[in-house]
Amino acid sequence: MLPFIKPVHVRQAFIDDEKASEIASYTDALGFAIDKMEVDTEERNVLIAHQFCTDALRSESEEISVGGIDNVDTSVFKPFDYTALGHLHGPQPAGTERIRYCGSPLKYSFSEKDQIKSVTVVDLGEKKDGICNVLLRTTELVPVRDMREMKGSFDELTNINYYKLIEKEDYMRIILTDEEDVIGALGSLRAIYPNIMRLEYDNTRTRAAAIVPDAEGNDGRTPLEIFNNLYEIQNGKPMDEEQSGLVGGLIEKVWGEDS
Repeated sequence: MLPFIKPVHVRQAFIDDEKASEIASYTDALGFAIDKMEVDTEERNVLIAHQFCTDALRSESEEISVGGIDNVDTSVFKPFDYTALGHLHGPQPAGTERIRYCGSPLKYSFSEKDQIKSVTVVDLGEKKDGICNVLLRTTELVPVRDMREMKGSFDELTNINYYKLIEKEDYMRIILTDEEDVIGALGSLRAIYPNIMRLEYDNTRTRAAAIVPDAEGNDGRTPLEIFNNLYEIQNGKPMDEEQSGLVGGLIEKVWGEDS
């Protein structure tokens, strides 16, 4: 079992090991920690870990580090026949079915509304010549109330011909397209859909609002390199040695604290 770890955690745990001081990325940290496990690859081995692997898909409700600097390359899990991952809510393989997120048992944000939640069942066969036969299946989980998103005008969504075939007690995100705000809309809609979680408008006014883009994916740079790039863009020159040392120390201090 391997909990969520940061590079600073591993460097501190193996402070007497000179190689630990070279750890810069999350991939470095996990690879170093797994090497220290001295896994016997002649036996069947399963790892339960809690990290974000490259190319996996996140949901709105999951914590995101700026620039994706917490990404881990799945090659670090090579000693294991199966790696069961937590941290991401969507059930999905991470490059191979032998490395998999089972996903959360329930939907925690409307970005997950189309996900099929499930339990992952893994059968490990006998291991021969270093190869273990892994059989995987999933069992779907069906909640009492689902998450649903509906979009339309107030008149459309309150028309009985529209909602008579809908599971009205699902958890709802309702998006009204009326150009003018409807007075008392929430109360009127809740009389039909009692479990409204969010009420929003999508019209000319809201579409004109400023949109803040998401952070782009990380290209393998360290947090210090990402910060230095921002500093150089803003100031027209890179940080000097003193500034770099100060920022590096702050990053070390912040990343060393548990979330």
